[in-house]
Amino acid sequence: MKRRTFIAGLGSAAAWPVVARAQQGDRVRRIGVLMGGDENDPVYKTRFFAFTQALADLGWTDGRNMRMDLRWYGDDVNRIRALAQELVGSQPEIILAGGTRATTVLQRETRTIPIVFTTGGDPVASSVVERLDRPNGNVTGFAFYEASLAGKWLELLSEIAPGLKRAAILFNPDTFAAVSIYMPSLETAARSLKIEPIIAPVHNDGEIEAAIVTLGRDPRGGLIVLPDTFMYAHRASIILTAARNNVPAVYHLSEAARDGGLLSYGVDTVDIYRRAATYVDRILRGARSGDLPVQFSTKFEMVVNLKTAKVLGLTVPQSILLTADEIIE
Repeated sequence: MKRRTFIAGLGSAAAWPVVARAQQGDRVRRIGVLMGGDENDPVYKTRFFAFTQALADLGWTDGRNMRMDLRWYGDDVNRIRALAQELVGSQPEIILAGGTRATTVLQRETRTIPIVFTTGGDPVASSVVERLDRPNGNVTGFAFYEASLAGKWLELLSEIAPGLKRAAILFNPDTFAAVSIYMPSLETAARSLKIEPIIAPVHNDGEIEAAIVTLGRDPRGGLIVLPDTFMYAHRASIILTAARNNVPAVYHLSEAARDGGLLSYGVDTVDIYRRAATYVDRILRGARSGDLPVQFSTKFEMVVNLKTAKVLGLTVPQSILLTADEIIE
């Protein structure tokens, strides 16, 4: 495996290093966290660790000068409201919201507690904030969506699978309402590449399988898996079904390629969570959340799985190999 970047393994909470840049006196500050994903999933643990480590670097250590109240909602949208109510009821001074749905639900529960979000959607289009430069209200944060990515995904798919004629866009409308932000870029690239885009909303493993099986009946079909918590939670069945039906697929999150997907290109989400800690720090020190502009991704990564390419009978072009951040052989 070729790596240009390295993510340190997780240690126990007790082993996290402490960098006390500034003492906060005897007052213990309270931070609430509402996270998507599974608390036992190493990917989500890595994101959370990045957030807590960045806080430690800024002088905030759980059990010393701050107390963290953490809730995980997985990919179950029905649990978010109850957990949000529970979290707001505990009256933290600030809340980190992982995901657009967590953010919007928290907004309904409080208009006073500052919320710092990490979201894959468009925060203005989804009515999370009024404007990006001065969000107003009690919400601000970091968005890891980039509308132009959709065109890039299609271009990469056509490079790695020459002769592509149609590409299905896989997402769950219940957990990912931001599909519209990607469509202009996708449609522009599709016209240029003469590829037919197909919208493929799914809600469960059965619908995922049906969509991919249908796509695989024509050897010129490909798959784009959108950045959706549901898609991530069901990535194993997507990857397996795509391989069985000989469908090349591109993913947003690098973990999908490491788990056997063909190719991923997207935002470095660990960096987003690390940066979110800086806003939590600033708000705890007196900044108003509504005065802090929404920020976007600045780091992207590409992972290519050569083993999967071989199974699919594809030759990865040199242009992709030279720009990949990680190659799995």
